[in-house]
Amino acid sequence: MSQQPVATESVIDPETERASDTATAEAIVGRMLDAATHAGADAAEAGASLSRALTVAVRNAEVESLEFQRDRDLALTVYCGQRVGGASTSDWSDAGLRAAAEAAVAIARASGEDACNGLPERKDLATDFPELDLFHPWMSDADAAIDHARACEAAALAVDARIQQSEGATLETGRGVSVLGNTHGFRGVRSGTRHGLSCAVIARVEDDMQRDYWYTAGRVPAALLDADAVGRRAGERAVARLGAQRLSTRRCPVLFPPELARSLWSALAGAATGASLYRRASFLLDRAGSRIAAEGLRLEQQPHLPQALGSAAFDEEGVATVQRDLVADGVLQHYLLSSYSARRLGLATTGNAGGVYNLVAHPTTDAGLEQLAADMGEGLLVTELMGQGVNTVTGDYSRGAAGYVVRNGTIAEPVDEITIAGNMLEMLQAVEAVGSDIDTRSGIHTGSVLIGAMTVAGS
Repeated sequence: MSQQPVATESVIDPETERASDTATAEAIVGRMLDAATHAGADAAEAGASLSRALTVAVRNAEVESLEFQRDRDLALTVYCGQRVGGASTSDWSDAGLRAAAEAAVAIARASGEDACNGLPERKDLATDFPELDLFHPWMSDADAAIDHARACEAAALAVDARIQQSEGATLETGRGVSVLGNTHGFRGVRSGTRHGLSCAVIARVEDDMQRDYWYTAGRVPAALLDADAVGRRAGERAVARLGAQRLSTRRCPVLFPPELARSLWSALAGAATGASLYRRASFLLDRAGSRIAAEGLRLEQQPHLPQALGSAAFDEEGVATVQRDLVADGVLQHYLLSSYSARRLGLATTGNAGGVYNLVAHPTTDAGLEQLAADMGEGLLVTELMGQGVNTVTGDYSRGAAGYVVRNGTIAEPVDEITIAGNMLEMLQAVEAVGSDIDTRSGIHTGSVLIGAMTVAGS
């Protein structure tokens, strides 16, 4: 059946657009800060962003959704003494800026004083802005995007006759510019792209139905997996799960592939943030400088990696980001602090307002997933996790899971409807290996992780 061309946006040169959007955002930030000062703010911070995105979803070769987005946002934070207020607006007219500034100042004057409120110290603000090579536009033509998503889904469905249902394929591509400024004179510009392609299918034999997926993501189109590779991987994973059984309850080693291992480091980073600490809601409370993990484990923030998804020269306050270890040889080196949380804790900001920037788990072995399974001998390879499952206060960990039994060093039959449980501090101490099969599809870069023992609850 022939398909009519899909209406698309007019062709705009991405570099020309980036330059124009940068100039626009810089100008609006300056106007917003002036409006805040005129409204009575003692200090202020403003951030403006302009972005463009295309999202296509297909299912059974039919277009389920097609969306173009062209957004602009402006947010303002003001300080009146040590009182804080905020406002946001999409109205960038002079009247709109004045109204937002006056609203933010009114909120600040009505709020309570907090001695920790305020802009970062001038000395902490970024002054060096390395070229991080984050801007790599992809397709903007809707017809081409639809064809790409369809090819991905078709590749998944062609893997095996037992794949009888598709949950679809989705392609997303976006680019944008943002500018952050404050009344200390800081101006910081970010521009970047982000692309992704994913596919999910269902395999079936009689009453046994198993769903699985795969995806690719990054800033650079040439570094993405092609559509056929994503689809084939999704189909192969779904078929491999057919015949899954429940596993008897046991305590055994557990192997996390890279795409799931990152959740462990994410939970650790979340517990190391200043907000969790000053609220006394972290299992890492009072543990800076002490051993929290196995010897040899190293987690390092590398915020200036070219083309990486988590790269940034400055954090959400404009404080310079710094390459440093979060964990070195199993010892927690510091916390992840914004200016506010640092003041609450009597410490100095670490340039982590907004989180961690490219957290890299250094490999402890040259082995990848299959070799780690062979080294493990007997245990569980987890391929799916369900639920949040981490109590940030106590570190207790419990998540629904599915995966494969590892027997005699070989990945064997699939299992599902199980729960894996432990405590994060005990799990970190029990890390036996971090693999060399590094996955860079997020702001956390890690290989597979082998944990020596966890409780596996099944039948």
